[in-house]
Amino acid sequence: MADRICVAQIGAAHGIRGEVRLRSFTEDPMAITSYGPLESEDGARRFEIETLRPLKDHFVARLAGVNDRNAAEALTNLRLYVARDKLPPAAEGEYYHADLVGLAAVTPDGASLGTVTAIHNFGAGDVIEIKPASGGETLLVPFTDTAVPEIDLAAGRMVVVPLTAVE
Repeated sequence: MADRICVAQIGAAHGIRGEVRLRSFTEDPMAITSYGPLESEDGARRFEIETLRPLKDHFVARLAGVNDRNAAEALTNLRLYVARDKLPPAAEGEYYHADLVGLAAVTPDGASLGTVTAIHNFGAGDVIEIKPASGGETLLVPFTDTAVPEIDLAAGRMVVVPLTAVE
């Protein structure tokens, strides 16, 4: 399991005074301020949220030390992480995306489908992306109890019922 979890992503600069658009990936989006300083993926930079306000489908944040538009623009698309131990444990039947990426995806009869490479959400629910071991196009599967009836983190696998083409 990952020792750090991605909890937010910085978007474009907002205004001229160094504010940024911020997408929170936490269950309670405002909780992003309660985890302390956030780190870049490589851990080289730390960011503290000084202010946070909602705006449509994202937040506008002021980060300590980011004082002008140029500094804010330099952070565009930066993902922000916190140590896993600062987050609550996942409830029964819930998972951190970081725990799912890398799992083997198998059919109900045990045949390999590939490896989970990402979890996406395009607005209608989570979608699992699976890279086939044999190569080729990735497989996208809705993250529902029907399509993913079993997840075994200890065994490092999930059972996936592939969608069949509708004729």
